Amino acid sequence: MRFELIHTDTNTKARTGLITTDHGVIETPIFMPVGTAGTVKGVHFLELENDIHAQIILGNTYHLYLRPGTEILKKAGGLHKFNGWNKPILTDSGGFQVFSLAENRKITYEGVTFKSHIDGSKHIFTPENVVDIQRIIGADIIMAFDECTPFPCEHSYAKKSLKITHDWLKRGWNHFSNTKSLYEHSQTFFPIVQGSVYKDLRIESAKFIADIQAEGNAIGGLSVGEPAEVMYDMIEVVNEILPKDKPRYLMGVGTPENLLEGIERGIDMFDCVMPTRNARNGMLFTSEGTINIKNKKWADDFSPIDPDGTSFVDRAYSKAFLRHLIISGEILGAQIASIHNLAFYLKLMKQAREQIMSNSFSSWKKNILQKLNKKL
Repeated sequence: MRFELIHTDTNTKARTGLITTDHGVIETPIFMPVGTAGTVKGVHFLELENDIHAQIILGNTYHLYLRPGTEILKKAGGLHKFNGWNKPILTDSGGFQVFSLAENRKITYEGVTFKSHIDGSKHIFTPENVVDIQRIIGADIIMAFDECTPFPCEHSYAKKSLKITHDWLKRGWNHFSNTKSLYEHSQTFFPIVQGSVYKDLRIESAKFIADIQAEGNAIGGLSVGEPAEVMYDMIEVVNEILPKDKPRYLMGVGTPENLLEGIERGIDMFDCVMPTRNARNGMLFTSEGTINIKNKKWADDFSPIDPDGTSFVDRAYSKAFLRHLIISGEILGAQIASIHNLAFYLKLMKQAREQIMSNSFSSWKKNILQKLNKKL
């Protein structure tokens, strides 16, 4: 993987760049649609590529490991060949999912023993076998196995957790460095900065991660319930330390506002289930504000979903028809809303890149947030 820093906005730390992988080039800043089980819910790859303009998608090690399983994925030749997506893929290590199984897992120095949410069977994730699983999945960018601390948590717990995360990182990095990709493309390993909301721990972790000198770095353990301003403070602290010539990935974030605030502070990559999960529940992000399409006020509104949208669904369907589909529980409603929201997120990233290149990101962000925060 190669990262080329193209331009940094003169008034902020927002920047544009190019990440080159064997499956294609990614323009940053970028949002990655979440395809937990190898697919973005309800969205064909034709739509993802040609209508939404996704450049990279995310898969999840925990879910893919349990189903369809590594045997099937290896027989297929990796996830790219299994699902037919020929652009870059990033896989989360499964750490967040495992640690969310609070009552069904046990953490030791060796790793984490957990019970499957599907059938209750017992499994273990270690820093080493999580690398092996991601080798089999074949993602272009793979993540270190870490502990995602809950919010709130005591400083003492966060410190103890950070030691485990760093010890696991050393083991995972060593194992990655001594193994090879199983397929005909290279893979890149990203360490993850942790430390909860404690500045001293975030600084310690960022320095530790920077010393690894991996090709990219991630920031985890945020957007887990802490106030947004605290998250932004932690991003600023960490980005002062992480190398500027490597891409920075803020994991699991977030709202359009979160993305723009992250970009302003030097973040390059994002992922979140919000655009698709909210879409299935009838919440749409539009150029004029946020819409709850279930509200009765849209029942006889025959105007397009979003006349300024970039997707074909924005002009092909009316608000009234989409409301009817969502209220009726029709699968097409969830599909239309998901395509719209993802296209909106990717359009926002494209606009951000253009504004950074013209050194006008800050003023543009201020104006667009006034619209985005409106409830229509």
